[in-house]
Amino acid sequence: MDKVSDETRDRLIKAAFEAKDGAYNPYSKFRVGAALLTPNGETIKGANIENASYGGTICAERTAIVKAVSEGTRKFAALAVTSDVASAISPCGFCRQVMREFCALDMPVFMAGANYFDANVKPEAKLKVMTVGELLPESFGPEQLELPRT
Repeated sequence: MDKVSDETRDRLIKAAFEAKDGAYNPYSKFRVGAALLTPNGETIKGANIENASYGGTICAERTAIVKAVSEGTRKFAALAVTSDVASAISPCGFCRQVMREFCALDMPVFMAGANYFDANVKPEAKLKVMTVGELLPESFGPEQLELPRT
C-alpha cells in the first residue's frame, strides 16, 4: 500500500462528505458519499442513487468508479466513503467486487464516520482503514479468467 499522507486522506474524506450532497435516496433516507483518488492526485466523487425498483440502485462507491472508468481512469490510489452515521461504514459486497476489478488489493479504503471532523471524538471511533484485499479476502479478479482450464 502506497502511503497516503494525512493531508491527502483528509482532503479525500472531505470530498466524500461533499459527495453526499448529490445523493438521491428517497427510499432508504441513507446518504452515502465516496471519493476516489487517482494516481495523479485527481479526486472523483460519487453518491448513492436509488431507484424505485431497488435493484437499479447504485452505491456511492460504484458511482465514483463508473464515472472514472467511463472517462478513461482505471487505476486508483485510495477511496474514502462516509455516510450520516457516526460510526464508519464499509462498502457493500457488490461495491467490494467492483473495487476489486479496478483497485489494487493493497489500496487503502478510508471509512469515515459522520463525526470525522469533530475534534472531540477519538480518532479510532471515527475512522477505519482497510485495504481492498482485507475487505474482500480470497477475491475473484480478472487474473483468474486467464488461468488455464482443464
